[in-house]
Parts: sequence; structure tokens; C-alpha cells
Amino acid sequence: MDVFKYTFFLWIIGCSLGLSLRAQTTAEQASQAYRGQDYKKSIELYEQLASQGLAQDKESAEIYYNLGNAYFRNNQTGKAILNYERALLLDPGDRDIRHNLRFARTRTEDRIIPAGSFFLSNWIAGIQNLFSSNTWAVIGIVCFLVFLVCLGAFLFFRVMWVKKVAFYAAIPVFIFVVAANIFSFGQKNKLIHRETGIVMTGSASVMASPDADSNELFLLHEGAKVRITNTDVNWFEVEIENGSVGWTPKENVEII
Repeated sequence: MDVFKYTFFLWIIGCSLGLSLRAQTTAEQASQAYRGQDYKKSIELYEQLASQGLAQDKESAEIYYNLGNAYFRNNQTGKAILNYERALLLDPGDRDIRHNLRFARTRTEDRIIPAGSFFLSNWIAGIQNLFSSNTWAVIGIVCFLVFLVCLGAFLFFRVMWVKKVAFYAAIPVFIFVVAANIFSFGQKNKLIHRETGIVMTGSASVMASPDADSNELFLLHEGAKVRITNTDVNWFEVEIENGSVGWTPKENVEII
């Protein structure tokens, strides 16, 4: 029985290593195809890796970023923006992803002027987007440990200046703990409840109601980003950055 367990354990390890090596080989092939300007093959291989990661709940910002680059080189702007957005969702602080996403958006037809928003909200959102959910969680844990050290120094040291330093240091550290946890929860919520999408068709009509015979309000084109606010059978209610809202068939939009 012990021999059987040992053999089974080795088999499990071998399978895991085999899958890892296979994924690494696929990534190398995709990268080599990209460097050789065979963008269609690169897209095919990176799509395989992205599907595997999604199935295993191990999405990779790097894979989405490379896939976005391959799509962009293949002149598929909508798909490129979609994958850059997915990469940014996983790693919001990555400058290369943001740069390529901004550049890809210059290839889109729609020029939507965002509605004005409170500067403090933009400032807070900018701070939150510096790091991913996991990074904010680690920062929160580290700050909490520092807070415990400060609290211990305040309670158990008898030297007055030490107690004062510990007390005044504990206040901002505790604020950092709360802020880091809020930011971590916010980033995690974005990953779980994906409420944004990218228009994938060349031209998407946005209607007044979820009915093909209703009035057309405006048109969106490939690469436009929308926020999905409601659904109705085969329709999405979408909102764009300037605040305009309408309905478009689900087939026009792919969720980030």
C-alpha cells in the first residue's frame, strides 16, 4: 500500500510538472511566433494559454498583455483593447499595459469626452489603481503588524517619549491598514463583478429600449469601452463615459 501511495504521489508530481512544462513551451512558441511576425499563430497560442488560465482560475496579466500586442499587430484593435483591459484589471499598476492601451485607443473611431467627476474621486481611484488586490492585501497585513508593534510599545514601555512616538505613529498606520483593505476589496470586486465591456463589432447601434424597432440613440464602434448597467435576455444596457445610456445586443459587446 505504501508503495502504491508513493507511486501515485510521483505520478501526480509528474503530471503537474508536465503541465507546467507544456504551458512554458506554448508560451515560448507564442513568443517566437510573435517575434517572427506570425501574429495569427501567436494569437492562437496565447489564446490557448489564456483559456487554460481561465479554466484553472489562474489568469495572467502577462498573457493578456502579450495577446493584446499580437492582436494589435494583426490590426484587430477591438481584441487588442479587450486584452489590454483584462491585463490592466489584473495588474492595474503596470505602466507598459497602460501605455499600450492608450496607444491602441488612438486607433478607435469614437472620441467620447468623459463627464466631469469630483477630483477627490479621481485621486482616490488613482491611488487604488497603483496596485493589485493581492498587493494591497499584503500592504494591509504589513501595516497591521506595524500597528500591533506600535500598540505594544505604547502599552508596555514606561519611557514617555517612546509612548508618545508609538501613539502618534499608530494613528497613520491604522489609517493605512483601513485604506489598504478598502483598496484590496475594491480591486477584488472589480475582478469578480466585471461590469465593463468592449464593443467588438465595426458599428453597434445603441437603442432607447431592448427592442430592434425602438429609436436609435447613438452609434458605437469597435474598441469603445462601455459599462454594463443592466441586462434583458439578449440585450445589454450600456453607459459610456459621457453618461449616455442605451441598449445594444449582447453580441456587440464582450465583457472584460
